[in-house]
Amino acid sequence: MDATSRAPLFAITDGRLPVAGRKLLTGPDAAQPLRIGALPGDLAWTPVGTLDGTPAWAAEVTDPESLPGRWRGWRGLAAELPAPHADLAGRALAVVTWRRTHRWCGACRAELADVPGETARRCPDCGLTVFVPLSVAVLTAITRPGPAGAAGELLLVRHAHGPTGLWALVAGFVEAGESLEAAVHREVAEEVGLTLRRPAYVDSQPWALTGPGTLLAGFTAEVTDPAAEPVADGTELTEARWFPVDALPAELPPAYSLSRWLIDAVAARR
Repeated sequence: MDATSRAPLFAITDGRLPVAGRKLLTGPDAAQPLRIGALPGDLAWTPVGTLDGTPAWAAEVTDPESLPGRWRGWRGLAAELPAPHADLAGRALAVVTWRRTHRWCGACRAELADVPGETARRCPDCGLTVFVPLSVAVLTAITRPGPAGAAGELLLVRHAHGPTGLWALVAGFVEAGESLEAAVHREVAEEVGLTLRRPAYVDSQPWALTGPGTLLAGFTAEVTDPAAEPVADGTELTEARWFPVDALPAELPPAYSLSRWLIDAVAARR
């Protein structure tokens, strides 16, 4: 794949992803892909993986307004790009943010140095090695049988923070010493007061919207008591309701999200 065909599709420059804060630089439009010559020659490029076998690099830009093109957030890119491209864009944000915020050793305060061949930094004085931190969150599509002769039902919730107008899934971060399944049970009990049968793992997705280094793990699970009604905790959630899977609301998560994949999978099984 040559640079001309790759840049408009991935919205990067010949395998290179300039980053400023929480945004990445793209071409003005598909007909005008950026070229390497349009970028400063003194950027500190960091390897972030490969795309179709071609190495990709990311660098932080300190003067974003001086460059041509458009600065775009990960949400907009993920809505338009194939998953491998969006995942690599998210990794670029994570790695660049980690390098900016992990310059000094947290144990002895010496300046960290890059570890050759790894996405890691090591203290030259005390040997502390620091890797890109990864936070894991679980999402759960909770179902129950519908009334006799009717389709089953799916529990959807509205969150108190973030896109508050969407009907989404119960979600939460995994705590230290906790399995993914234990996190599912805990989050569901805390947020909607329900108990579940054993959760079934479905899929995972790197996620750059809630911060660098986030991995989503998706599950489906049935409630143990089909007559139980959810009670939103009032802190993380504002509403929680059962919806027939053949009559879901229009205000659902975007199509590129794991949350939507789980919802669509449940609806397809009806």
